[in-house]
Amino acid sequence: MSLTKLTAAEAAELIPNNANVGFSGFTAGGSPKVVPSAIAARAEKLHADGQEYKINIFTGASTNEWADGALARANAQGIRTPYQNTPDLRKRINSHDCHYFDLHLSELAQKVRYKTYGDIDYAIIEVADYNDKGEVVLGLGVGNVPTFAMMAKHVILEHNHKLPKGLYGFHDIYIPMDPPQRREIPVYTPSDRIGSPVVKIDPAKIVGVVDSDSYDGIHGFTAPDDVTLQIGANVCGFLLGEYRAGRIPRSFLPLQSGVGNVANAVLYGLAENHEIPPVEMYTEVTQDAVIELMKMGRCHFASSCSLTISDAMEQEVLSNLEFFRDKMVLRPAEISNNPEVIRRLGIIAMNTALEADIFGNINSTHVVGTKMMNGIGGSGDFTRNGYISIFSCPSVTKGGVISNIVPMVSHVDHTEHSVDILITEQGVADLRGKDPVQRAHEIINNCANPMYRPLLNDYLKLGKGGQTPHTLAASLGFHTAFLETGSMANCDWSRYE
Repeated sequence: MSLTKLTAAEAAELIPNNANVGFSGFTAGGSPKVVPSAIAARAEKLHADGQEYKINIFTGASTNEWADGALARANAQGIRTPYQNTPDLRKRINSHDCHYFDLHLSELAQKVRYKTYGDIDYAIIEVADYNDKGEVVLGLGVGNVPTFAMMAKHVILEHNHKLPKGLYGFHDIYIPMDPPQRREIPVYTPSDRIGSPVVKIDPAKIVGVVDSDSYDGIHGFTAPDDVTLQIGANVCGFLLGEYRAGRIPRSFLPLQSGVGNVANAVLYGLAENHEIPPVEMYTEVTQDAVIELMKMGRCHFASSCSLTISDAMEQEVLSNLEFFRDKMVLRPAEISNNPEVIRRLGIIAMNTALEADIFGNINSTHVVGTKMMNGIGGSGDFTRNGYISIFSCPSVTKGGVISNIVPMVSHVDHTEHSVDILITEQGVADLRGKDPVQRAHEIINNCANPMYRPLLNDYLKLGKGGQTPHTLAASLGFHTAFLETGSMANCDWSRYE
């Protein structure tokens, strides 16, 4: 049987209003490109004719401008999960044009298999190669493709001709048994392979193949500033201290790291310190910094869900596949983010916060408690189950009018119970083994910006007792001052006495 070739517009015409659609990829890496854009164009035409048209989108994580960007601008998303980071979609979410529900990335595949959100009508999957038997080699992101491909009624393949057939062997496709029959996930080191190099799809479900020819469109990160570099140095200093004290094994432990400048600064800092041996990664995304460390011999192996690398780095990797073949593997999200595996391997988890409160709770998602930024992503998967859980952020933003260390976070994503270490450019707060008041003093003295330390100490003095001495009427006083005056520094505790 020969698979049918379709144009992107023809593929888009197949997908009805209110369809549940699974997209390939994890971040921009591996996300579909031409079919989502064609769906957006179709939606705009239907809307202009007065017809309703939205689809419900399930992914591995965020996507790209061709997918979330174009669809958001067309107001063509009804439901969206589990993560996003596109400005146009963010606007739709915060205005309730799109019903976004935030979800730990490790959880979606199992929920889809149990049909928690209904059937998956279509899966749109980017591939580097395929055959008439339905065996496909994925692109640079796996996400939840194995489950989407299994559960979808219909499948559309996007064959990206920028991706070489030599990507065969970089993926490790494994779907665990569902409860109550599930056994352990047999990953005992980051480099273990436990599945298949291809996703196997019933050919009868593949309604067509659409050609594409684009890199993932990921821009390189901006150069780190002094604050970012200092945060990275503080994280490295902490890890080196733990290593010297014997609280990290001599072989070191696998690292998980979020995406961004702080993560890059940490990775480069560890690479430059040769007292620490070459590292391994068990993480969500492999980014440019990890590729550079591999070339330097300072990263032996990276297990992740996607290659989230700039277009320039993507060209370099795809041109040198044999060099990287024994240095990386791409897994489904429910394996890369699996709590059981994370705890077994003793992952050092390093994630970022929007704000932290003086008792150790973390807000990762909501600006001033109301406006969704991106989502929780996989940070909770790693934070709750890591050997050491580190959160970092600048002590202040917007020139100091916002303190990222506050009396009480305006939205809670990670509770104090899951946070071991908090780090800003000011220093390191080790929260392990400390009660709430001890944590508060540790965070104020080591992480808060000096301009906010007196206000934070005065907040503690307002407390009337209890193990966690909050004054509820005043607990969001920093946020109230910012909304009323434009600066948290104008907080006046006397109004709450």
